[in-house]
Amino acid sequence: MIKRELYRDTANGKITGVCAGLANYFSLEVWLVRILVISAALLGGSFLVILAYIAMTLMIEKQPANYVEAMKAEQEHKLKNKPWKQGQTPEVLLNTIEKDFDRLEGQVQSLEAYVTSDAFKVNREFQSL
Repeated sequence: MIKRELYRDTANGKITGVCAGLANYFSLEVWLVRILVISAALLGGSFLVILAYIAMTLMIEKQPANYVEAMKAEQEHKLKNKPWKQGQTPEVLLNTIEKDFDRLEGQVQSLEAYVTSDAFKVNREFQSL
């Protein structure tokens, strides 16, 4: 499991990626964070929200490329237990895992076919000489 750090997610962000970064950090859906920010701005704190957004844009670093790949790998098999949490629904997660097992089964079958073939036996005999 990767350690979560606060980064701006410019790949999934609309403006500078602050809301998407906060959503990733707190394991929330991006739409929920955006609604909360817009609601706070509309309910009287627009100057403070804009100021905080600009400050976070300047202070928070962009996500490094390796962090994005690691997060995708982690999220690929994460179950979504509440609508506002990040992850996949049980049906999608089951399909993803089924595809992974089918791919692995194909690799094992090709490995078994090679190990039981005559070519493998001949190569092994040549290496033992």
